Amino acid sequence: MLKEFPAYLVDNGPDGVTRGLGSLTTDDLDPGELLVRVSWSAVNAKDGMVTVAGNRVARRSPLVPGVDLAGTVVGSDDPEMPPGTAVVVHGHDLGVARHGGFAGYARVPSAWAVPLPAGLTARQAMIIGTAGFTAALSLDALERHGLQVGDGPVLVTGASGGVGSLAVAMLAARGYDVVASAGKAAQHSWLQALGASEVVGRDLELDPQRTLGPPRWAGAVDCVGGATLHQVLRTLRYGAAVAASGLTGGAALETTVYPFIVRNVALLGIDTVQTPPERRRPVWDRLAHDLRPNDLATLVDREVSLQTVGPALDDIVAGRVRGRIVVRVEGGASP
Repeated sequence: MLKEFPAYLVDNGPDGVTRGLGSLTTDDLDPGELLVRVSWSAVNAKDGMVTVAGNRVARRSPLVPGVDLAGTVVGSDDPEMPPGTAVVVHGHDLGVARHGGFAGYARVPSAWAVPLPAGLTARQAMIIGTAGFTAALSLDALERHGLQVGDGPVLVTGASGGVGSLAVAMLAARGYDVVASAGKAAQHSWLQALGASEVVGRDLELDPQRTLGPPRWAGAVDCVGGATLHQVLRTLRYGAAVAASGLTGGAALETTVYPFIVRNVALLGIDTVQTPPERRRPVWDRLAHDLRPNDLATLVDREVSLQTVGPALDDIVAGRVRGRIVVRVEGGASP
């Protein structure tokens, strides 16, 4: 049945970017087995990037941003996900090459959807979102590598951002000794409230003339990349690992083989875009239980609607966001 609904649209045309609240119908949506009535979404870095003129993130125009969404299946060609199933969808081409979560409805392949775990509401799932899933996948990878509570301090770089702040909160909730690295001094008390035992600046103060620094970290979650990741590698303890997911500090990594062959460290790459379902589902289950931060509300920068999401997109591009911005979508009546 044809259904009109509100949608926040970004059009990257020859005269620049136009954006704002408009409307679509269910016939305008992309193909897929599931029609989802969206209740909540969140603002991520990619959502801000698709609003920048000349960006290389958006692969269609016009586009509904929103790389995260949570809602309820209202139409299904997959008997394993019948109407009424609460789902979380993120990653893949959502909000980049396909219409995303900033609209009343979305149509997605059923393989992209994760049933909402018991113990999480749709809003809570969007406080976690892609950022929290990235942090959880990082911690899960570190623990698979052998990291255990009590091994020693675990470093989180870029700790005031979405992934970093959630990593701090998750590690602290698990009982780890968390050291947060952040360039914004104003955020230090907030990071301590999230559970960081120590907050250090962005510069880890290593002697550039030394091949290796003192072995300090039992593990690390790196959300920055570039020179910061190089410094982390130089200061991992013997046999430790760093889970790397960010490149705000640069895509190039200039380092040496010494950490790998002298201290037996590991560099674990974290991808949350193409993560297969058999990996997504157990990590989301952990997010509802042992990886769930103690106080999700503390992680919320603000809540906005489709009508007021514009300034939030500007703020995330400008780096003025602390934690997470959730978007109240209110998909409307089922078609």
